[in-house]
Amino acid sequence: MIELLYDPAVWASFLTLTVLEIVLGVDNVIFISITASRLPEAQRRPARLIGLSGALVMRVGLLFSIAWIVSLTEPLATIRGYTFSWRDLILLAGGFFLLYKASAEIFAEMEAVETSHSSAAASFFQIVVQIIVLDLVFSIDSVITAVGIANHLEVMIAAVVVAILVMMIAAEPIAGFVERHPSTKMLALAFLAMVGMALVADGMHQHIERGFIYAAMLFAGAVEALNLIRAKRRKARA
Repeated sequence: MIELLYDPAVWASFLTLTVLEIVLGVDNVIFISITASRLPEAQRRPARLIGLSGALVMRVGLLFSIAWIVSLTEPLATIRGYTFSWRDLILLAGGFFLLYKASAEIFAEMEAVETSHSSAAASFFQIVVQIIVLDLVFSIDSVITAVGIANHLEVMIAAVVVAILVMMIAAEPIAGFVERHPSTKMLALAFLAMVGMALVADGMHQHIERGFIYAAMLFAGAVEALNLIRAKRRKARA
């Protein structure tokens, strides 16, 4: 264990995996922030913390079950020429759920549908369940990525813990920014729909390079940032 601290290759894999886990976790944070925004103000932060804590527990638990994770990629059934594994089915279910959730949220934003909080406890429970379901999908993909990069369980766990802690710190500022700028929220929902589509494609063995998705997100985010700066300057001049 101690000798790992003096191995440059271990540090390189740790830093690489940490950065990848943070990047792959951005869509998870966006989903949690938008989903939690349906709750009353006082319940949003606890929901975000529970969601990210659940992601941490699931990812560490899955890392200890590496043999089982690897078995998820083994063929399970063949339907019309497509061979599916448990991982494929989980990605398909998660992708369709994310597409449904993003579409429902966009509809609510467009039609100004008001969400009732008359039963706060039930709403809180439903939101947390939704977060945990998506956490499971993102966690399986994240753990498979970790297994492919690092060779030591200790390194994988350390990278995942650091990445989740960074996401916990970033979740509240991201949620606040999205709430203050409705157009940014719509863009974030479009990102979620795109990630959902990518998950469905992966489940159908049509892999879409994540680099293309994140490049599109970065470009759209830069355009949105320019729009926000322009609106702020116009408001200041007025």
